[in-house]
Amino acid sequence: METLVQDIRFGIRTLMKNPGYTLVAMLTLALGIGANTAIFSVVNGILLVPLPYSKPEQLVSIKGTYPKGAFVAMREQVHTMEVATYSEGHDFNLTGRGEPARLTGTLVSAELFSVLGARPDLGRTFSSGEDASGQDNYVVLSHALWEQQFGSDPTLVGRSVELDGVSRQVLGVMPADFRFPSTKTQLWIPLHNDSRNTVSYWASDFMPVIGRLAPGATIQQAQTEARLFQSHVSALFPWPMPADWNADLSIAPLQSGMVADVRTRLLLLLAAVAMVLLIACANVANLTLSRAASRTKEIGIRSALGAGRQRLARQLLTESVVLAFLGGLLGLALAATGLSFLKATLPADTPRLADIHMDWRVLLFTGGITMISGFIFGLAPAMQSSRLALAEVLKSGGRGAAIAVSRGLRGSLAAGEVAFAVLLVISAGLLIRSFWALSHADPGFRSSNVLTARITPNQSFCNDTGRCLGFYRNVLDQSKSAPGVSGAALINTLPLGGRVAKRSLNVEDFQVPQAESSPLFWLNVITPDYFRVMGIPMLSGTGFTESDASGNFPVAVITAATAQRFWPGKYAVGKHIRFVGEQQWRTVVGVIADVRAYDLQKNIPDWVKGTVYVPFSPKATLEGGTLPAEMTVTLRTTLDESQGRAMLQRIVAGLNPEVPISEVKTMPLILSDAASTPASTTSLFVTFAAIALILGIVGVYGVLSFLVSKRTREIGIRLALGAQRRHVLWLVLKEGGKFSIVGIALGLVGAFVVTRLLASELYGITSTDAFTYIGVSLAMLVVTMLACYIPARRAMQVDPLIALRYE
Repeated sequence: METLVQDIRFGIRTLMKNPGYTLVAMLTLALGIGANTAIFSVVNGILLVPLPYSKPEQLVSIKGTYPKGAFVAMREQVHTMEVATYSEGHDFNLTGRGEPARLTGTLVSAELFSVLGARPDLGRTFSSGEDASGQDNYVVLSHALWEQQFGSDPTLVGRSVELDGVSRQVLGVMPADFRFPSTKTQLWIPLHNDSRNTVSYWASDFMPVIGRLAPGATIQQAQTEARLFQSHVSALFPWPMPADWNADLSIAPLQSGMVADVRTRLLLLLAAVAMVLLIACANVANLTLSRAASRTKEIGIRSALGAGRQRLARQLLTESVVLAFLGGLLGLALAATGLSFLKATLPADTPRLADIHMDWRVLLFTGGITMISGFIFGLAPAMQSSRLALAEVLKSGGRGAAIAVSRGLRGSLAAGEVAFAVLLVISAGLLIRSFWALSHADPGFRSSNVLTARITPNQSFCNDTGRCLGFYRNVLDQSKSAPGVSGAALINTLPLGGRVAKRSLNVEDFQVPQAESSPLFWLNVITPDYFRVMGIPMLSGTGFTESDASGNFPVAVITAATAQRFWPGKYAVGKHIRFVGEQQWRTVVGVIADVRAYDLQKNIPDWVKGTVYVPFSPKATLEGGTLPAEMTVTLRTTLDESQGRAMLQRIVAGLNPEVPISEVKTMPLILSDAASTPASTTSLFVTFAAIALILGIVGVYGVLSFLVSKRTREIGIRLALGAQRRHVLWLVLKEGGKFSIVGIALGLVGAFVVTRLLASELYGITSTDAFTYIGVSLAMLVVTMLACYIPARRAMQVDPLIALRYE
């Protein structure tokens, strides 16, 4: 320990004597360590930190979804775990407390809180049976909602609030850190389990299921029992179920199930910053090798006084670790800033985003990579320097003495830097081209000058069909007459709005495969001007007219992909479809261009087979037979968001003061939000690739500068013997070009293998896109040769007389 302390003190003094080297090395390491610490903080908060619930290791998620009836059966028949289910993304109107407010809630089974082991701050949560029809008029509030909307009133528990026209008793308030299933949830309401309503009980809201393992039960046992239940649950349905429904059922820890969508993306980012750190270590190793050349005399004297190779290597390694420690401290400071940037860059719906922070795991990780970095960049120089023989000291009295640094080692380090940089730049290039293709994909509508807003009367308000249709007719009429508005229309599910309304349909001339149910369609309820306002092209037939709003002659419009799926090669206009449960067929009167409604990569989710538009009329009912109460108004207007909001609030308040306006957005902003996930991944990869590229260029430049400085005498002799300066230029460029080309070749091979992991993040291109590979290779060759040119030009300017006199 005494020797170690002595080595550390000597290492600090040595680094202080060389402030230039120390500062450059610290900054280089800080970039690598800081970036790794910031990304690991994200990985730690999302993937590694245990869920903030009681005994989280017992919590599991079931891969599959179930309607209420199937879940109730599972709750009764499965014994290896206690199960619960939830349906997020439901909106509720809070009225009776001044201006109406739109709140986001989650429907949950009564056991959800007990399964999670979550206790409220105030009051209680739901008890068993409080999700049954007639016993479910309760609500549990989030801590944030209780503070913001109810002023942290402790007497609120036990009182009632009006939600969607229903009086619900407030049972409790959850802690501030309870955010299940996401931070969007402001309140929790019990499921309305009513077996008398067949459609609602067996067809709507196919929900995920979570569970808590019973004492002594294992995941394997729970999975076996769940699969046994799955094998016979289809028989409970009042209609045939598809054979592949939940066929891939499995059980996994709840934490891995919650973050499955982001796991691959985060691990790819962690791998990217690990490469940045390796490049930084290679850079510092080259710096250390260069500096070692000036310590030849010191190392030789130590060797002459009896220091063995092991002792010399330990001293030099200690200096490297001390330098890495200083870089790590600076990296922590950079990581704090970088973490704030990351949290702002990641999409708001990233799971467990609020749990990301620096904790003891992050500090331990940073300490670990700091120590490892010190050994990585210090080992080769330490081993090289410790080979110094005593005879080296005697050369010219130490003047001009040089450590026999392996040119191959330095070239290998530089080539490695170039290889990693090429790999990262290719990855970034693929993501950039993918994002470009995605952001320039035709969404099927014209977003410019379109403003949207969600109008949400209570469902009970629209149970009176005439009143509901009249209300929305007045909203449209007054909106159309407002200054700056050239068109107005309504739709129940706005493209890229995150909502899907579905209905099962019978299709003319389409035979449903045996053991499958009627195909599920995405149901859009619209007013006649919708296609014109949104700029959606009509490919054949016509759109809707005002007379279609009566519903006396049922009509429909479908998309081109739907027409091709069900009537391939045929003229779809004039064909017929019929909602399951209805007797009258609807006539297809038009076919429109496909619209990116689900996300920017696909028009509809995989479990939906087609898209249908019907007029907003008494017969335009959703699952459950209700007219859609919530509609989105789309305005073609020159008004901005604030002006549009004020105008719509004035109109709606004049018609019904208890109806809130929410989600006022322009369509360009909605398109931008839809691209936020690929945009964040691309921007982070580009940042890391840029850092890697800069470090790689610096590494190439540093190696060549060192080699030129050590070949000054040779270059002087060449010039004295008649060599042309262009020959000297070519000599140095060729030297740098060797390890540049080797690095680019290795990077291409690595990219060909590694970028296959990016395939799920790409759109419109493959992971082996030739244009990206060739473009990056040529760009890297040009950039590295430019880095070589500066020391090569300096070599051209060597004066033979001065060089020979110096030697």
